Amino acid sequence: MYLIVGLGNPERKYDGTRHNVGFEAIDAISKKFGIEVNHKEHKGLVGKGLINGHKVILLKPQTYMNLSGESVYPMTEYYEIDPTAEMIVISDDVSLSTGNIRVRKKGSAGGHNGLKNIISLLGTNEFPRIRVGVGECEHGDMVNHVLGHYDAEDRERVDASMEKVIGALELFLEGDLDAAMNKYNVKEIK
Repeated sequence: MYLIVGLGNPERKYDGTRHNVGFEAIDAISKKFGIEVNHKEHKGLVGKGLINGHKVILLKPQTYMNLSGESVYPMTEYYEIDPTAEMIVISDDVSLSTGNIRVRKKGSAGGHNGLKNIISLLGTNEFPRIRVGVGECEHGDMVNHVLGHYDAEDRERVDASMEKVIGALELFLEGDLDAAMNKYNVKEIK
């Protein structure tokens, strides 16, 4: 069984913000594979189903971004999921151009508080992740940037990036994260 986590903030006012691109990815995955994410469990919204024959749990933590680990950690414990091989986390990345994605086997939080909390509670940074570019903060106010909405052009780029996220996820589920990295970690498109 695999745990697929998308990070975001739970209130409706955060819908469509840069920080909620992980939730958007879970919604896109849910729609494509017909997995309803509507069950509450371990401080998160959960959906269970199959993707290409693989049992998966989709998770949208409802703890607010900075406490995402409070949902992720209990899910890994309860379902006996090895985060280093059976979990992938999808989050926003301000160091990537909008709509680009970066797949990694492991790594630091890179200043992302949701990832930082997950790393802290799991006790490891060695879990796969897909980071979705939401563009750099140009005005120095990072909070307003990540909690802000996209302009029309960036919205299109993010919507288009969901197919890349799903493609990378499918390769991850097939056990070929290297192929996902080779295919999707392309040179930045500005």
